[in-house]
Amino acid sequence: MSCTHPTPAVRLVENSTAPADAAEKKHHLKNGKTGFVNPWPSWRPMNPEAAKAHLKNRKWLSSWTHPSAAEANIQVLKPTFSTARYGTDGTSLRATWLGHACYLVELPCGLRVLFDPVLTDRCSPVSWFGPKRFTKLPCEVHEIPIIDIVVISHNHYDHLSHPTVVEIHKLHPHAHFFVPLGDAEWFRSSGIPNVTELDWWEEADITLEPHGAGDNKRAMTARVSCLPAQHTTGRGPLGTDKSLWASWAVTDMSSAPARPDSGHDEDGEEDDEDGEEDDEDDEVRASVYFAGDTGYRDVTGVPAGTSDDWAAPYDAGLPVCPGFRQIGELRGPFTLGLLPIGAYEPRALMASVHSNPRDAVEIFKDTRCRRALAMHWGTWIMGDEDVREPVRLLEQALRTCGIATVGVFDACMIGETTTFAVE
Repeated sequence: MSCTHPTPAVRLVENSTAPADAAEKKHHLKNGKTGFVNPWPSWRPMNPEAAKAHLKNRKWLSSWTHPSAAEANIQVLKPTFSTARYGTDGTSLRATWLGHACYLVELPCGLRVLFDPVLTDRCSPVSWFGPKRFTKLPCEVHEIPIIDIVVISHNHYDHLSHPTVVEIHKLHPHAHFFVPLGDAEWFRSSGIPNVTELDWWEEADITLEPHGAGDNKRAMTARVSCLPAQHTTGRGPLGTDKSLWASWAVTDMSSAPARPDSGHDEDGEEDDEDGEEDDEDDEVRASVYFAGDTGYRDVTGVPAGTSDDWAAPYDAGLPVCPGFRQIGELRGPFTLGLLPIGAYEPRALMASVHSNPRDAVEIFKDTRCRRALAMHWGTWIMGDEDVREPVRLLEQALRTCGIATVGVFDACMIGETTTFAVE
């Protein structure tokens, strides 16, 4: 028999593990000001004049250096979603890429988590102008049978779509939205009351209690953790950095603990911070880490025209964002990481806000993900790189770091579902 679930219960978690200086909230503006900052040397604000000059040189909106969609031949599959509430055997996690930063993840317990859904043709304030999809939309909201949790990384238009979230709420009224600090009021004003906003290092448990008949009915609980990222926010000229940006972790708290690999060192081997292998009892539950939209490294000291800012002598000494290593140490390891690899050129402008493939591999290692899937490429044209380049450079970065190029950190097709064992 079928088993339905009512509106979930959400409870904030007290005394969550966090860095020693988390209480200082260095990412908050001080002296009575409202807003947020990136509190690390790895952050360098974009120079507006340099950005204008770059757009002028590229002849914005009139000439592109990218291949046509037909030439690029990026595969888009029609996703196949499970309609069963308990669609897995309880020992696997499934992730379906819906383009850009949108993934639908099915936890072993049966909860469905949708990350950064933008299921529209354009990512802009209006439907008739703005960046248009390079690849076709794999599905529409009404084709997704179950959505329990929606997680938003930040409020840029390519990660937060008003038409999409309103339709999700209409079709899945029990779905609960988790957003960074400062975004809850926007959701409520959009007619979406089921929203919880969190600051970095805060987390909440969400539980769906079953009701109705059925022998297989059971409660489902996930822990949703708001974590640091290096980015910005704003949906207009007056709202820059007034709300927070974040990465997220979602952990299945109702399935039995598993023991996934702890991550990878420089040689692609399991490794703890102290260089020792994990203890046999270091058990973790099935979990997914979603990096959202993030930069990793300041490349200001790298001369213009440098083809690889990770090559010597720039492979050491440039500041990297310490938040990811803290995430790995305090909240890792993770069964799966969803990590951005595109929109990184020109590096002088983009490095602080967007990761290139090598940055993504470093984030993969820092956060101690067992496996990873790529995102933030192949959907909208947002950087100067060839739309096909991120996947090629990801393979190169993995090889450079001594990590297998297949089966560890992969780039899947849009619409493709990948299954990960958590035993």
